[in-house]
Amino acid sequence: MNNLPIPEPVRVVQLPDGTYTYTDHLPAPQVPPQQIVQHIHHAPPDRTVQRVALGSGVGAGAVAAGVYFGPLLVGALTAIAANLALLAFLAVALAWGVVTVVKSVGGTDGQAAAKSLTKTRR
Repeated sequence: MNNLPIPEPVRVVQLPDGTYTYTDHLPAPQVPPQQIVQHIHHAPPDRTVQRVALGSGVGAGAVAAGVYFGPLLVGALTAIAANLALLAFLAVALAWGVVTVVKSVGGTDGQAAAKSLTKTRR
């Protein structure tokens, strides 16, 4: 029983109007506001926008938008780039296939057409 905390005595005060109240219900004393100094140039690059938004008083909405839409935008741009790469690969493969088929099936006229098509593409 020696390790239990010692309870503080209940403090009761009499207010100017004559009523009694507990001291823990009294309003807290006014504390002067603190000056916050932010060094934005020391922030890591992925959090700079959020810190600027917080420092300028924009609020949690801007921070949430930066946190949510930043990676979403990167993901969308990556997906678009992957789709364009796949389409470019398909276009090259189809062009190669058409040239090969025209060469093999067309005889001398097909070979001449494939040659002119190859020169045109260069």
